[in-house]
Amino acid sequence: MASANEHTLPQLPYGYNALEPAISAQIMEIHHSKHHQAYVNGLNAAEKAYSQAASSADVRKQIELQSAIKFNGGGHINHSLFWKNLAPTSEGGGKLQDGALKQAIDKDFGGLDKLKEHFNKTTAAIQGSGWGWVGYNPLNQRLEVVTAKDQDPLTTHHPIIGVDVWEHAYYLQYQNLRPKYLEAIWSVINFQEAEKRFQEAQKKAQL
Repeated sequence: MASANEHTLPQLPYGYNALEPAISAQIMEIHHSKHHQAYVNGLNAAEKAYSQAASSADVRKQIELQSAIKFNGGGHINHSLFWKNLAPTSEGGGKLQDGALKQAIDKDFGGLDKLKEHFNKTTAAIQGSGWGWVGYNPLNQRLEVVTAKDQDPLTTHHPIIGVDVWEHAYYLQYQNLRPKYLEAIWSVINFQEAEKRFQEAQKKAQL
C-alpha cells in the first residue's frame, strides 16, 4: 500500500476500449498500466533516494538524482494530463463547442481545422520521442503549438491539449505512421476538459 506522500497511478475515467477505433484497447492498457505505472514507480524511488541523500547532506547524489526525478516526474505529470485529455466519442470526444476556447482557436489559428493541420505537422516532425502541446502563453495571452522532448513537462505555457508521440502511444496500431495516429486522435480529444484548462489558464495569467 502506498504511503501518503507517494505518487499513485490515476484511474482512467473510461474503459481501455472506450477510445476505439482511434486508440486500441491493447495500446491503452499497456500505455496506462505498464508505461505510466513505470513512471510512477521511478518517481517514487527517485524521490525516496533524494530524501535519503538530503538527510545525509550528499549533494553529489542529490544532483545525480535530479535527471531521474525530471524524467519520471515529467512522465507522471504528462500522462495524468493525457488521460483526462481524451474522451470517448459517445461522451463528446472530438466535439468543440462554442465557448472561450473555440473563440481563441478561431482567433489564434483561423479555426479548428487549421489548428489540427499546424499541430499535426509540427508534432509529426518531432525527432524521436516527445509530446505535442496546444499551450496558452501567459506572456502574449495566445494559444500556441509547442513541442517537448522525451518526458519534459510543459513549463513555458499552460497545457491545454497534449498528445503523446512516443512510439508506445501508437506503434501497435499505427506502426511507423505517426501522422495517421495524429489524425485519428482528434476524434477523441476531450474539448470540455480543454475548455476548463483554458479558462483556468486565463485566470492565472490575469493574477
